[in-house]
Amino acid sequence: MRIEVNNTRLYVDVVGSGLVAKGPMMVERPVIFVLHGGPGFDHSTMKPAFNPLSEMSQLVYYDHRGQGRSDHDKPENWNLNQWADDLRALIDTLGVEKPIVLGLSFGGFVAQNYAIRHPDRLHKLILASTVARMVPQRVFDAFQKFGGDSARLAAEDFWAGPSTENTAVYMKECMPLYSRVEQDPDTIRRPVMAPDVISHFSREGGENWSFDFREQLSTIRCPTLVTAGDIDPITPIEAVEEMADNIPKEFVQYEVFENCGHGVHRDDPGAFEVMKKFIEQ
Repeated sequence: MRIEVNNTRLYVDVVGSGLVAKGPMMVERPVIFVLHGGPGFDHSTMKPAFNPLSEMSQLVYYDHRGQGRSDHDKPENWNLNQWADDLRALIDTLGVEKPIVLGLSFGGFVAQNYAIRHPDRLHKLILASTVARMVPQRVFDAFQKFGGDSARLAAEDFWAGPSTENTAVYMKECMPLYSRVEQDPDTIRRPVMAPDVISHFSREGGENWSFDFREQLSTIRCPTLVTAGDIDPITPIEAVEEMADNIPKEFVQYEVFENCGHGVHRDDPGAFEVMKKFIEQ
């Protein structure tokens, strides 16, 4: 379904019941807004991994403005403030009082900004394989460490400006380094891609390389789970640790998973159990 917020239509899909029977009563489950990565991808990449959470919560997936099956809109609206404000508008429209926001990778950028801009409408925050700022040299060094010179060159070329040619090279050289578990090729083929959003966000001087939430993270006032893999090339472990260090210690739970890449839930079932316990607390 498509829901209009802030003069655009977001594609939204809900998985799981919000109200379930418990003895003689009906009980509300937590509602988790699941924010996909990218940019330029869509929510379909998240479903295989996160749908099992619907056994204990109601999941709200959606495609960010300009991406997937949501309205494409204008490039001037493809920015982290707009994406965070769209989430707030969607939460308000659906009437969710105490949302849990789960952001993976780029979705974690949006989730951090949402927590900073709209702290009054946030119950819990899950930041998975994401960072408070992107430092190109740190990313390229990580690709070289885990994939050699060819991976570094492919990453440098792609992030300088995605094209049909360098995207194909990036998918061959770099994507296998994201996870040690081989992904279903159909999962990679399903997303409705928006390469112009990737190019706009990640171009030289683009917001991908200029945003920095480190100082503002000190304003977070809700329980926050941060998960990281120690062989993640795109959000390297030292960058995730930097983000976690800037969240008040009384609110942050920082979990590192060994021999895991980008998206620890794929590489280690234990990461999923940590998420479940955090949600249930």
